Amino acid sequence: MPRFLSISYHDEQNRPAEAPSAELQQRMGELYEEITKAGVVLDMAELAPTSEATKVTWSGDKAHYTDGPFTESREVVGGYTIIQAKDKAEALEWARRFLEVQGRYEPTTSVEVREIAE
Repeated sequence: MPRFLSISYHDEQNRPAEAPSAELQQRMGELYEEITKAGVVLDMAELAPTSEATKVTWSGDKAHYTDGPFTESREVVGGYTIIQAKDKAEALEWARRFLEVQGRYEPTTSVEVREIAE
């Protein structure tokens, strides 16, 4: 069964300052419980902000390190989920359902779904 990586993108400069409402947190919890019971989630996590990140590039036969935040990028990877689904359509359906909930909190969130090459 193929695995898929869902990468969620956020507008880091315009993230909501307040936590999600209790109702929205409940809906998020219900969705995570459902996807876990369905047995498709292999791993998922939210990432720390880019202000805590370091970018490593290679040039002139040596590594160069740049600490975040990276002002040239407004939209950043905010989290990921690895799922095992029967096909891309199922993986896209889980991404749609995630956005249906997350989009109420952070309307600019988008998700890229890519099959992991085996």
